[in-house]
Amino acid sequence: MKLRRRLTSEGYVAQMLSGQAWVTIDTSDDDDAPIIGQFHDPVLEVLKLGASACQTLTPLENSQAEEIISDNPPLLPVQPTSFRDFMLYEKHVIDSSRGFVKRFMPKAYSFTQIVEKLSGKPFKRFRPPALWYRQPIYYLSNHLNFAPSGSVLKWPSYTRALDYELELGAILAKPLINATPEEAADAIGGFVVLNDVSARDIQKDEMDSGFGPQKAKHFVSTMSETIVTSDEVFPCIDHLSARVSINGNLVAQCSTSGMHFTLFEAIAFASRDEQLHPGELFGTGTLPGGTGIENGHWLTPGDTITLSIDRVGEVSNTIERAA
Repeated sequence: MKLRRRLTSEGYVAQMLSGQAWVTIDTSDDDDAPIIGQFHDPVLEVLKLGASACQTLTPLENSQAEEIISDNPPLLPVQPTSFRDFMLYEKHVIDSSRGFVKRFMPKAYSFTQIVEKLSGKPFKRFRPPALWYRQPIYYLSNHLNFAPSGSVLKWPSYTRALDYELELGAILAKPLINATPEEAADAIGGFVVLNDVSARDIQKDEMDSGFGPQKAKHFVSTMSETIVTSDEVFPCIDHLSARVSINGNLVAQCSTSGMHFTLFEAIAFASRDEQLHPGELFGTGTLPGGTGIENGHWLTPGDTITLSIDRVGEVSNTIERAA
């Protein structure tokens, strides 16, 4: 089931895609009020019901539905309460490291290419650190600075190398602590498409500080306007096709295959002696090839970047230079 959030005169409502039309969901039981109001997240409340229960939801009667505000701005399907971003793809780590050196250290890049050609292996410094192979690693980003698909993004004044990162995101619908991978999978309510926007020219120095990225990442991330319930994605989560387009031109084709740890293993690891809550967002990390530092197609002001994943949806934003 595909869901989105809309604004009415009475607050936010959850809508589901029924055929070709979006309909407001009725989750009321007898005397219970339907999911409508501004003090909670209606789509998250739907996800908490579970995939099987979602299938039994019915539209509100026209007489019951509040009128959707016609000039609705783009909205997130849910407002995440935190954002942990994993790095689950070895190929992305290697190829993005290679791409960074190619752009910012061209002389060193020539040397690494000679070494790789002679050894037949990736340059040692391009590979993930030893810890990456032992456990899922992630960083915490700014969950309050998510922008929805369709919104305009401002190019930060301090970067000359703005980049995109195509990721699959999962929203928790149940609390977790010390979970097994199976319990982590059961707690996922739905999936979104993420763009982990990055300022590449300042990222390395920040990460070399030992504290991870700060201004390189925290200024904005983006999310698809819709969320798809977990039952639609689980059967093919390891082989979803994905694409990157800039100004309508296809620049990369990607896949969710090749995770070193499954997303379920990664979320279970995050729950080790740590309480996780409904509404928390987890990213897989960039799908291999799904970023300019890998595929060579960088952003410029005025570009429209569109990232899509089969069965899940797409996120599309135009980049403007800040005044």
